[in-house]
Amino acid sequence: MTNIEHMAPRRIVPSKAIGRTLLYIALIAGCAVMLLPFVWMISSSLKTESDVFTFPIQWIPSVPRWKNYQLIWEKVPLLNGFKNSAILTVCTMVLQITTSSLAAYAFAKLEFRGRNFLFLAYVTTIAIPWQVYMVPQYIMMASWHLTDSLTGIVIMHAFTAFGVFMMRQFYMGIPNELLEAARIDGMSEAGIWIRIMVPLSKPAVATLAITSFVFEWNDFMGPRIYLSSTSKQTLQLVLRLFNTQYSSNYAQMMAAATVALIPVFIMFVFLQRYFVQGVATSGLKG
Repeated sequence: MTNIEHMAPRRIVPSKAIGRTLLYIALIAGCAVMLLPFVWMISSSLKTESDVFTFPIQWIPSVPRWKNYQLIWEKVPLLNGFKNSAILTVCTMVLQITTSSLAAYAFAKLEFRGRNFLFLAYVTTIAIPWQVYMVPQYIMMASWHLTDSLTGIVIMHAFTAFGVFMMRQFYMGIPNELLEAARIDGMSEAGIWIRIMVPLSKPAVATLAITSFVFEWNDFMGPRIYLSSTSKQTLQLVLRLFNTQYSSNYAQMMAAATVALIPVFIMFVFLQRYFVQGVATSGLKG
């Protein structure tokens, strides 16, 4: 009798089942609210200009206008915007991962005078809004003749206090005994960073890669201020060209925005497993 009772399936307490059901309903509703703008964007990209703002909204166009996706490449230099955004985003992302990882390793695993004070001072800069130092930064870049240049924007965004903070928190969870064993074997600090720290920090690297990629790809104000040449405009500035002085073609704008979203979506799909793990573990200290 005891064995039969032990083998019987557990009964879920009704209150817990109801609470879990309500939680799932709330999560599904929240996802629906967040996805609604994207659904409207895709729907509008397949409509004529006169049908975009019709009410009630026709979510599935009766006659999809696929020609919008062809016209956007002819109306504005979209391909050039893709190229400039890709150069800016990839270069900045690689530099941010490299500089943040190196600084985080020093702050987490190396002993030197003033380490904690320097780390605190650097991380505190996260609280300073960009608008506060925007003008001095522009004056500095202008004195170096780096305005109207993708290189100037890459240099300005090559360092990120948020990336250093997140990577350091992850590095704190790596046992010091592992590093001591590597030092005993004669491995240099650079070798420890390349062969041990970086391979073990894939979740944190993926998290920083996604956040850096999304920010740089969607950045509008930075390129708007520093880039004046049409040939150097990024994708976000090119999308603005759909707004002319006299009219705006929202159907084609939504088609271009949908195409612009594809690289970010692909990036997240490939790294989302590491991203979730990195978010869950970067705040833990071992």
